[in-house]
Formats: sequence, C-alpha cells, structure tokens
Amino acid sequence: MFTKIVVVGIISAIIGILIGVIVRKRIAERLIGSAEEEAKKVIEEAKKEAETKKKEVLVEAKDEAHRIRNEYDRENKERRNELQKSEKRLIKKEEMLDSKGLMVEKKEETLQKKLKEIETKQIKLSAIHDKQNEELERISGLSTEEAKNMLINNIKKEAEQEASIAVKDIEREAKETAERKAREIITYAIQKCSADHVAETTVSVVDLPNDEMKGRIIGREGRNIRALEQLTGIDIIIDDTPEAVVISGFDPIRREVARLALEKLIADGRIHPARIEEMVEKSKKEIEQQIKDEGEQATFETGVHGLHPELIRLLGRLKFRTSYGQNVLKHSIEVAHLAGIMAAELGADAKLAKRAGLLHDIGKAVDHEVEGPHVTIGEDLARKYKENKVILNAIGAHHGDVEPLTVEAVLVQAADAISAARPGARRETLETYIKRLEKLEEISNSFEGVEKSFAIQAGREIRIMVKPEVTNDTSIILIAKDIVKKIEAEMEYPGQIKVNVIRETRAIEYAK
Repeated sequence: MFTKIVVVGIISAIIGILIGVIVRKRIAERLIGSAEEEAKKVIEEAKKEAETKKKEVLVEAKDEAHRIRNEYDRENKERRNELQKSEKRLIKKEEMLDSKGLMVEKKEETLQKKLKEIETKQIKLSAIHDKQNEELERISGLSTEEAKNMLINNIKKEAEQEASIAVKDIEREAKETAERKAREIITYAIQKCSADHVAETTVSVVDLPNDEMKGRIIGREGRNIRALEQLTGIDIIIDDTPEAVVISGFDPIRREVARLALEKLIADGRIHPARIEEMVEKSKKEIEQQIKDEGEQATFETGVHGLHPELIRLLGRLKFRTSYGQNVLKHSIEVAHLAGIMAAELGADAKLAKRAGLLHDIGKAVDHEVEGPHVTIGEDLARKYKENKVILNAIGAHHGDVEPLTVEAVLVQAADAISAARPGARRETLETYIKRLEKLEEISNSFEGVEKSFAIQAGREIRIMVKPEVTNDTSIILIAKDIVKKIEAEMEYPGQIKVNVIRETRAIEYAK
C-alpha cells in the first residue's frame, strides 16, 4: 500500500514539472515576441534620429565651408593689396637708385678731374720744394744730410732737457704724493680712533653730609685723622671749605684708596682707628681688583692677548696715572689703536704694532718707585716678562732715545706724538690750541667787510662770512689772499689752514 502511494506521488511530481516547463516556454515565447517588437521600434527611432543628425551635420559643414571660403577670400585680397603696395615701393626705390646712380657717376667724373688737378699741383710743389732745398743749401752752406744731423742733435738736446725737467717733476710729485698719503693715513687713523681722556690732579675732594662729620674724622686729639694718614700715606686737609674734605698725595693709587676708605667710613658712621684700619684694607683690595679689571679691559679693547698677568696689572695702574693732564691708560689705548690702523694701511704687522702701542708707556706705572726714565723702566719690564724684541725696540724708541729698527717702532713713535699733540689731549697743548683758534678769528675779523668768522676743523679751516652790501664777488678773492698772507706772517701752525670766504645775499619776504 505504501509503495503505491510513493509511485503515485512520483508520477504527480513529474506531471507538475512537465506542466511548469510548458507554461514557462509559452511565457518566454510571449516575452521574446514583445522584445522583438520593442527592438524594431528602437531601430526605427535610431534610423530617424541618425537621419536628423546627418542633415544637421551637413548643414553645419556647409556653413563652415562657406565661412572658411570667405576668410580665405579676405586674406587673399589683403595679400594682393600688400603685394601691390610692396611693388609700388620697389618701383620707387628703383627710380631713386637710378637717380642716385646718375649722381654718383657725375661725382666720380668730378673727382677724377680734381685728382688730375691735384697731381698737377703736386708735381709743381715738388719742383718748388727742390728749388727751395737747393737755395737753402746754397745759403746755409750745409748739405741736406748735415742739416738733418744738426736738427736731430738739437732735438736730442731739447728732449734731454725736457726729460730732466720731467724727472724732477715726477720726483716732486712722488714726494708730494707720499706726504699726502702719509697725512691721509694719519688722518684716517685719528678719525677712526676716539678715546675718552680724563684730566686728573694730585688732589681729590670728598663730600661730607654735614660739617659735624669733620670733627668725627679728626677724632679725639686727632687720633682718627692720624690713623688714616699713617695707613694710607696721604694728607687729609680739613679747612674752611663747607661740607668737603681734601685728600692730597702724589701717589694716585694711595689717594684713591684714601678717598674710597673715607667714603666708606662716612657712609658707615663708625669712625675709630680699628674701623679705619679695616676700611683701608678693604679699599686696598677693591682698588687692586679695579686695577686688574682695568688692565684686562684695556687688553680686550685693543685686542692684545697673551700678556703676562703682571703686565696686565701694571696697565691697570696706568688708570690712576696722568701726564700733563692726559690719562696714561687712555693714551696707551689710543696709541695702540692708531699704530694698529696705520700698520694695517701700510701692510705692516697690525697686531704687533697694537701690542707695542699698548705697552709703550708701561714704565710710567712704576716710574715714581724705580729710578730712571720711564722708557728704560718700560723696556726692562717688557724684557723681564719675555716680550718680543720688536716690542722692546718700540718702547725704547718711542721718545727717540734709541734708533727705531722696525716699521712698527716708527708707527708707535708717530702714534704717541699724534695722541699727545691732538688738540685738547693735554693741558699745555689745549691752551696753545685755544690761543691759535682765537688768533685765527682775530686776524679774520680785522679785515674790512668781514661780518663773522669761525675757526673749525680743529683750526685747519677758518670760515669767514662777509657783508654782501660792502663786498662783491671779485673783492672776496682779494680778502682771502690778504688773510692768508697775514696768517702766514703772524702765526705758527702745523700743516695748512684753509681760508674759506663766503658771500651770501638773501631776499626775505613774508606772505600775510
């Protein structure tokens, strides 16, 4: 029974499958038929659209061909016009060339005629020249060769004389150029070097808060002032000057120690022998440190390195030393700069020149403690601390005591003279300098028509303003020459002085 049921089920399944296949086939046939119809429609539409596009492209192509043809016709017409213009120009040029050719031919004919005339004249001139030579030979009694030799000898003599004159002129110009170049180098060095100078004296003044402080400085029975004077070796002068005490002494370092100690005591308020001793010792240490710092600063400022520590300390001591009111350390720094600049300009050893310039017055640091001139003392100190022989010679020769053996020694000598003689550097020179300026202005003002005069450029120029209503452009030349003559007759001065006379006319109105 079960088997029958299974067979029936299988048969039913097969029949269902067959029916499904038949149904699907019919559906597919229907779909294929509709797709074919749709494809035919699409093809027909595509053909129609292609026909339309074809017509549009043909129309556009015809339009483009028409436009290109028009452009070609226009360009062709323009080219024909240009060719016609060029042809006309060429025809004109040919006509001009033909006319010029005719002119050239006429000029050639004229030139040929002139050449023939010139040749005829040259023949005549040659004949005249020969006759003149024969006549000259007859008159002078010399042949042509003898006359030539005589002329050559005369020319040689004249040439030799001119050559000797030229040689003298060249030598003179060379000397003037050398002097001018030397002045330029020195002026350049002075202008580049600028150092501050402090005029110091052998006394220092300490300000007091009040006059009662004087009694405390003196102390009971003068014990405080005696202790201070004994410890510092300096005289303390207490006089009628209100609220001030004068410290006097030849040794500037001791004087500075005393000044510093006294200022510390006044600020502290406790003044007695034990405190005075303590402050003096403290001030000595501070001054020693200041001396060291000043020496190191001088070497740093000048670029001189490798000095012995003792030489650096001696340089620092020069801070408290003056010569004719000129600070010796500042002077040494200035000499180092000047010597270095001039050495660089001349191609010498600038570093060596700077070192010699910085140490040239080192003997002045101890010249009040050691017998002998500062030149000899400085040379001995430099030798003691193993300085170069060039340095030793520069120190010994900077005042002309020995012969300078190197360029650097000569430059140090010149730099020392420049620094010392510079206007305003030293007290004596300053007085002479001011008198010279006053004398210049006095001479200028003594002439009629001069309104004002100003001495400028450190006395190297006098600028004079004249009255325009009294003088004219011609008379100011005579005024300048007269002033120059009077200056040369009455004054002594280094170099030259430029006299600059100015005449100025101004017209001033006011708009209201």
